[in-house]
Amino acid sequence: MSALSIVDSHVHLWDPVRLRYSWLDGLPTLNHPFLLPDFAVASATANVTKLIFVECGCEPTQNLTEVDWVSSLAKGESRLKGIIAHAPLEKGAAVRAELHALASRPLVKGVRRLLQGEHDKEFCLRPEFVGGVKLLAEFSFTFDLCVRHEQLGGVAELARRVPQVTFVLDHFGKPDVRGKIIEAWATDLKMLAALPNVVCKISGLTTEANRYRWQSEDLKVYLAQALECFGFDRILFGSDWPVAALATSYKRWIETVQDFFSFAREVNRIKLFQTNAERIYHV
Repeated sequence: MSALSIVDSHVHLWDPVRLRYSWLDGLPTLNHPFLLPDFAVASATANVTKLIFVECGCEPTQNLTEVDWVSSLAKGESRLKGIIAHAPLEKGAAVRAELHALASRPLVKGVRRLLQGEHDKEFCLRPEFVGGVKLLAEFSFTFDLCVRHEQLGGVAELARRVPQVTFVLDHFGKPDVRGKIIEAWATDLKMLAALPNVVCKISGLTTEANRYRWQSEDLKVYLAQALECFGFDRILFGSDWPVAALATSYKRWIETVQDFFSFAREVNRIKLFQTNAERIYHV
């Protein structure tokens, strides 16, 4: 399985000297540049043939600057095939101009507007936000969902209201792996997965676990639930590098996922690690 071609659907790159990331202020281990050469070192043992950059929570006014910077990096890295950019969808119809600007950047494949920090679990159902999400269909943009597990009900309703957009759930919806809380998350995940326009990234579990002592056994129930809910046609591998470095090496995460899915037929492993991401993000 080590030779399996991998499309990493969730990679971050940042340079705090170039752009402002206030969330890094309290994370000294991450508060420095993480660039393509660093990714190459981290992923050296994996056969990563394509990668998708996901916005990194820089100041919202810098979102186009971030896209243009990453686009410039892609000129020297042929594997960087797509960008998931920030857009202030809560502006409703007024966000159209910004979506036009993103659409003029060829690498932009979708949008992520972080929701995990919103205290209102139904923030995503405010009329302006729903209106902004509906506009994504005009540009064939996907919408990455980065939410806490208690927000899954809200985003399920959002996806139900906007069937013309493909929603990509990041990090399983951030279940409480450390607390071993499963039932409420599993119920809500099943409700979300019942919608055919939603897919799930196999990413980000280790940072929700005990970051220093997690074992692969701790993650199996969450991996199994995601597979049961979404099936092999709607799951895609992502590393969440370098955030995941808080809890795991790139190599260990790859091996953990590969080991869990070792029972699967090769055609299904290829879907997980390669072709689903290529289809969903048009890369």
